[in-house]
Amino acid sequence: MMASYSLQELATEVGATLRGSADKTIKSIAPLERAKADQLTFISNVKFRALLAESQAGALIVSEEDVPFCRAESNLLIVRDPYVAYALIAQYMDNSPKSAVGIAESAVISKHATLGERVSIGANAVIEDGVELADDVVIGANCFVGKNTKIGKGTHLWANVSVYHDVQIGENCLIQSGAVIGSDGFGYANDRGRWIKIPQTGSVIIGNHVEIGACTCIDRGALDATVIEDNVIIDNLCQIAHNVHIGTGTAVAGGVIMAGSLTVGRYCLIGGASVINGHMEICDKVTITGMGMVMRPITEPGVYSSGIPLQTNKEWRKTAALTLDIDKMNKRLKALERNLKQ
Repeated sequence: MMASYSLQELATEVGATLRGSADKTIKSIAPLERAKADQLTFISNVKFRALLAESQAGALIVSEEDVPFCRAESNLLIVRDPYVAYALIAQYMDNSPKSAVGIAESAVISKHATLGERVSIGANAVIEDGVELADDVVIGANCFVGKNTKIGKGTHLWANVSVYHDVQIGENCLIQSGAVIGSDGFGYANDRGRWIKIPQTGSVIIGNHVEIGACTCIDRGALDATVIEDNVIIDNLCQIAHNVHIGTGTAVAGGVIMAGSLTVGRYCLIGGASVINGHMEICDKVTITGMGMVMRPITEPGVYSSGIPLQTNKEWRKTAALTLDIDKMNKRLKALERNLKQ
């Protein structure tokens, strides 16, 4: 049976000012244009204000500036930031199942592992020697947690996550299915054409409140640790190479590749499919737009872009032809400048 929530309950949860019926019950959240009488909706962009007066939602999450655009009879939760309030209410109403409840009979747990209170471990999971799982940790089905790894309170691993040995994961983290934490960094020496593998003896250290997307790989350090600080969010299918250090509050969108020994500052935003060179530093509060190719250090906060926006094939062929001729054009321009000076 679907749970229901009173508007007063939801208003209290997010500290909203309630206008309308405190007893009105809400069962779910829906988009602004499709929400029905038992649903809650929100507005996150002023360009959608015209829809407020037409909405059939049971209640609207709005800012003070949005109120004049709503019908007088609408139930409103008035907040400073409707999008943040929506996120908090969505968390409060979330009824997604856990990846494991209790300890499955088929789980293989070393007698030398330490489990806290209320730990759940799913079917066929493997927990090796020396592992420490703090209170309320959830390990999904088919997960592997390697020797001497430590996982903090309230952290949740979905199914099929592999965490290698000697990894440290903080509290209240969320790791989606297929992620690999602590795999070998890409370290090799070349002996006259023959690749010689360099053992990766560092670790991975992940802070608190970190989220890691499905099928993302975070390599262990060669000697020191790969470090992901608190409150970092990393999307699906990302590659974080050995000895990368990502600062607090940074967000990394899907498909990003970070080469080894890169340092990314705090509160950065890395757009999807970006590729970032290693052995350099990106300062705090940098935004790299999608498909950015970062070859040099970034020392000033701001927005940085590269990559060519999509064109028709005909336009792109002209652009490519001009690009190939840039060197010739540059030489001709310099020759003209010399002639003008003479």
